[in-house]
Amino acid sequence: RVHLASRRPDNVRTDSSDPLTRECARQLLEYFDGKRRHFDIPLELKGTDFEVAVWKRLLRVPFGQTASYKEIAAAIKRPAAFRAVGAANGRNPIAVIVPCHRIIGHDGRLVGYGGGLWRKRWLLEHESRNLQLA
Repeated sequence: RVHLASRRPDNVRTDSSDPLTRECARQLLEYFDGKRRHFDIPLELKGTDFEVAVWKRLLRVPFGQTASYKEIAAAIKRPAAFRAVGAANGRNPIAVIVPCHRIIGHDGRLVGYGGGLWRKRWLLEHESRNLQLA
C-alpha cells in the first residue's frame, strides 16, 4: 500500500530468508525513495508468447516516460493487437518492476491499471518528480 503523501510503501518486507526476495525488496524501496530508476532483478517471465513479448517491451519503456498500448502493439509487430496488449498488461505479474504503469491510452489518458488509476497516477508522478531531481 502506498500513501499519496508517502514515497515508500509501508508493507515491503526485507526480512525474507530468500536472498532474491530480499534484493527485490531492497530495489523496490530504493525505487520508492527516488534512488533507483532501473531494476536489475533476474526475471523469469511466464505467460503466453504474446504476453511475454508485451512484458519484455514494457521493460524498455524508460523511467519517467510513457508509451501507448498502440505503440507497444506496433513495437512487437502486432499493430492491430492494442486491446490484447491491454489485456497482457493487466496480467503482468510483476507490477512496478515490469512497468505496466507507464502504458497509457493513445490520447494520453490514464486507463486500465489493476492497482487502480490513482496508483498509476501516483507512480507516474513519482517518476516525473524524480526525473526532474536528477
